[in-house]
Amino acid sequence: MATSQLSDHIFRPSFHRRPIFRQCHLTSIFLTPPKNTKIKTIKSQKKIKYVIYQSLVDKQSPLIKSPTVDMKKLVEFLYEDLPHLFDDQGIDCMAYDDYVKFRDPITKHDTIDGYLFNIAMLKQLFRPDFQLYWVKQTGPYEITTRWTMVMKFVLLPWKPELVFTGTSIMGVNPETNKFNSHVDYWDSIQNNDYFSLEGLVDVIKQLRIYKTPDLETPSYQILRRTAVYEVRKYDPFIVVETEADNLAGNRGFNDVAGYIFGKNSTTEKIPMTTPVFTQAFDAEKSKVSIQIVLPSDKSLSSLPAPNKEGISLRKTEGGIAAAIKFSGKPTDDIVREKEKQLRSSLIKAGLKPKSGCMLARYNDPGRTWNFIMRNEVLIWLEDFKLD
Repeated sequence: MATSQLSDHIFRPSFHRRPIFRQCHLTSIFLTPPKNTKIKTIKSQKKIKYVIYQSLVDKQSPLIKSPTVDMKKLVEFLYEDLPHLFDDQGIDCMAYDDYVKFRDPITKHDTIDGYLFNIAMLKQLFRPDFQLYWVKQTGPYEITTRWTMVMKFVLLPWKPELVFTGTSIMGVNPETNKFNSHVDYWDSIQNNDYFSLEGLVDVIKQLRIYKTPDLETPSYQILRRTAVYEVRKYDPFIVVETEADNLAGNRGFNDVAGYIFGKNSTTEKIPMTTPVFTQAFDAEKSKVSIQIVLPSDKSLSSLPAPNKEGISLRKTEGGIAAAIKFSGKPTDDIVREKEKQLRSSLIKAGLKPKSGCMLARYNDPGRTWNFIMRNEVLIWLEDFKLD
């Protein structure tokens, strides 16, 4: 399995200076908006906040009416500040104007109080995991960020996982050297205006039930989620595999399952993982293997050798793959149709899908209702850049 590499653009560059903003903690904010007096108290307790920064970016003569803004320093600041969006440290609210325009497809606020309230509400209801990829200046007083946010809705019994990827356009007020707007754009919808019915439908669709067993699975990071597919960065993983007949078939499963159940050179029992992969290595699907992923704490040198002919161990180097998710019992025709849909969407988006594909089956078909089964078709990508 070939490996695709991420562009250097998605990795955070190193900076020698730490930001001079202090942080605004959100641990005391819950489901009701904070009163203005709280914000005023925070400001009064931190009188020198931002003064140092102002002295660095506003060195011009007072006779010059047009202020200058150190946009490079604001980019550095966002690299440091935004990863704290949902943790206990929190973002630095002093870097924002009191009246700041916040918009996403289903949320609207016009003050820093409302912005902080929205963050606090998401923390309480969804336990967000926020990943920042890059920050760059895209206009005279404009900075763009790219991110992924994964949220688990804790109020529903099955705790569905909602995934949003996209960009944020941050506007800077040149008179105050502070942010005065923050507008989010989701990759999964076309209409990103407030209030977007398309955005609401996108949220509701993600609340459906998919049964994912509580077992170890290959580690991956979601880089982009569209209305059709996800683009993921997979870490390397090891599989035990043997020959299969077709993508949706079960031939060979008992042999690879037998390996982890102790039919190996040391009779070692290895913990079960998910999913079970079947992989076609070419477009004609003339060669198909069935694979079980082995635990991440195992290495090729520490694993016992297979004691049955035709079974082998192999390390997959990971890389970038696109995945389309669907429920129900997968048949060969359904898998081929999903692969066709995925490949067509990738080509239309200007991406470069490789030959072959993989079917990932997460559930025991004898113990799982068809409508909550989690299945995926994956295609590896080459030359992917997260622009």
